[in-house]
Amino acid sequence: MAADLVIRGADVHTPSGFIPADVVVIDGRVDGLVSRGATVADAETVYGDGCWLTPGFIDLHAHSALRSFDEPQMAAKVSQGFTTQLICPDGLGPAPVDDAHVAARRDYLAGLEPSSLVAWSWRSFDQYLSVLDASAPATDLISCVPHSAIRQVVMGNGDRDATGEELRQMQALTDASLAAGGAAVSFGMIYAPGMYGRGRELRALASVAAKYGVPLVPHVRNEAGESLAAMSEFIDACRETGARLHISHLKLIGNEDLLDQLLGLLEAAATQIDLTVDQYPYGAGSTLLTALLPPWAMAGGPEAALARVRDRAARRELAADMRHGLPGWENLYGSCGAENVTITQATGLDEVVGHTVAEAAEMLKCEPADAVVEICARTSLDAAMIDHYSTERVVHEIYRRSGSLLGSDGVFNPSPHPRLYGSTGRFLGRFAIRGGLASATDAIERMSGRSAALLGLSDRGHIAAGQRADLVLLNPHEFIDTATFTNPCSYTAGVYGVWVAGQQVWTGQSSTAARPGRVIRIGKENLA
Repeated sequence: MAADLVIRGADVHTPSGFIPADVVVIDGRVDGLVSRGATVADAETVYGDGCWLTPGFIDLHAHSALRSFDEPQMAAKVSQGFTTQLICPDGLGPAPVDDAHVAARRDYLAGLEPSSLVAWSWRSFDQYLSVLDASAPATDLISCVPHSAIRQVVMGNGDRDATGEELRQMQALTDASLAAGGAAVSFGMIYAPGMYGRGRELRALASVAAKYGVPLVPHVRNEAGESLAAMSEFIDACRETGARLHISHLKLIGNEDLLDQLLGLLEAAATQIDLTVDQYPYGAGSTLLTALLPPWAMAGGPEAALARVRDRAARRELAADMRHGLPGWENLYGSCGAENVTITQATGLDEVVGHTVAEAAEMLKCEPADAVVEICARTSLDAAMIDHYSTERVVHEIYRRSGSLLGSDGVFNPSPHPRLYGSTGRFLGRFAIRGGLASATDAIERMSGRSAALLGLSDRGHIAAGQRADLVLLNPHEFIDTATFTNPCSYTAGVYGVWVAGQQVWTGQSSTAARPGRVIRIGKENLA
């Protein structure tokens, strides 16, 4: 059989190092590695002299649950080498959903999962995956089952403990969603209504995840002064149920003195449970502006929250709690400061986009905490932010000591965090190749083979015969992030080509028309 593609002259990544070889692709899979210059009949030939050929990168934290409907090529992702994305992190996602909450869910997600072109025709998780697959994305998409969505369908938006019957219903809905192809169960303990779930509820869903052998993927309840307790909440749930644990975007907000204790806790836990973590390689986060509000603000759902930020008495109380904090609450506003929070999206209030909360307060002629509440009110909660919370030292130490995998956490905002475009270039190009925080081989393995193993994807993560031909051709001397906080939509340098299932999706300068991706359903497809 004639080959479809041969990539010649590059050094090919393997888990033990790089080897000189030509790579032959037939029908979307690697047919084999052959000696350089070997005769290959009738194949398109790409020359990669001086380059590395690596497996396609896997984004373990992707807010792309709706992006394929608006931009199926997803240039921000393929341009940096991502060929597979894990979607619906943070306990948040479009499904499952019921008629009573579909409009509010869509509005609530708008800051993290913006989409203008799709009607929410689905209700079940299974239906959502089918509609998403029909969008024909450029990359493969694999989905978490989001806890917050499960809780909302069963319990609404109330701040209360689940009854025994409600726990059984949440377990049944989680089971059905995992059976439909979910790859993990995600939690977002700073987002309503998921934040209202606690020990018994977390253990109930963990037991379902354990049944399917898929990990819990939490954004923990506190990533600042109470991070140890927040991590322990999930470590304990997994120890008791046998579930696997994968911590989303491991970080420490301020409180640098806790870093050794935090990493020590995780190192000890890894001897007792199956534990992994991911990290985006920046000391700044990006999320909904409502994350600055105290937890009680979101009780009852978005409509109730909107009423609060528009009520004069409630506004004063919200701003006061932001200034002074509450016991047990991760107060991002207090930890970061108004001068270190930048508005990235503010629907209907575009003049504050790109400005800090401190600057927006001057524009709105009020105090900074009041400005946050005002922006939430005037945008109907459709606002997002970048929060600068940590030093490079902490980011580097987590990268060096934890063996962290990569999740971009990139959000398609009008003024996005640079991680949307630059995560792989920073993780591999800046931290490993130039910074020496890890070997290049190890960094690539973290972005490919180990991530594939975490998700149970046996058909990718390495360049070998039979593997899916998800490939990245990059020049190691040029490969580096160029996106910055002032110029965030800048493509990663040194990427010469990206292929998904043997079809080129990035030329080195632009996306192609190819859309070979698919929705992967764990347990429903033979991936080998």
